[in-house]
Amino acid sequence: MKCNLEGTVSLVTGAARGIGQQIANRFAANGSRVIFTDVLPEVHESAKAVGQRAFDMDVTNETQIAAVVAEIIREFGRIDILVNNAGINTLAHRVTIDEFPKSEWDKILSVDLDGVFQVSQAAARLMRQQKSGRIINIASIAGLVPLRLQCAFTAAKAGVVNLTKAMAIELGQYGILVNGIAPGSTLTEGTRQLFYGEGGRFHEKVQRLLDHVPLARPGTVDEIAVGALFLADPENSYMTGHILTIDGGWTAGYSRDF
Repeated sequence: MKCNLEGTVSLVTGAARGIGQQIANRFAANGSRVIFTDVLPEVHESAKAVGQRAFDMDVTNETQIAAVVAEIIREFGRIDILVNNAGINTLAHRVTIDEFPKSEWDKILSVDLDGVFQVSQAAARLMRQQKSGRIINIASIAGLVPLRLQCAFTAAKAGVVNLTKAMAIELGQYGILVNGIAPGSTLTEGTRQLFYGEGGRFHEKVQRLLDHVPLARPGTVDEIAVGALFLADPENSYMTGHILTIDGGWTAGYSRDF
């Protein structure tokens, strides 16, 4: 997919690898000046590989967020597109809510929900002045249809879904479009560790998972990135408050043969 993002400035969080990196790469390939941000040091290599800038930024750190946004304003004068992709989940604590550690709850919510709020708030202030902007929040199908043994992640992503809609109705009057993406199971380093790698923690359950997916396979990071590019396309100018589900049909209904 191609669109014209020439002259735009994009900020992508969690861009060191996976979905965030591929979204940033796609935006850059379509002409946007992209700022890659992450807490992972490899974000600089990821950005350099496609001729873009990178900053160390923790979405839970308001001081860092303010400093990065200020630097973007100083250097580029604007932010046209924000992609809130940074997020975490737990591999170690796949347990029921009565056993779920409060510390892990706080950690996941602080990144996956509070982080979206904090970065969006900083960018929205600038976009209001510009009277234009796009905010794209990466949620999850877990925010639409809860998944077992992931209470914190599910709660955070459900929050992102409705925060996206709340932002859309608040910011539309300023020419700012706010949409989200709900990926299904996507082939990333995290899902390899859980399911798709030979040594994955739940590798023996892969087929049971895929039985619920009509397309019978996980998505790729590029398939999610194409959705983000669609939402960023200047020609897509009347969509806001929408959650674009990219899940191979997982949440469309029961696909098992019973």
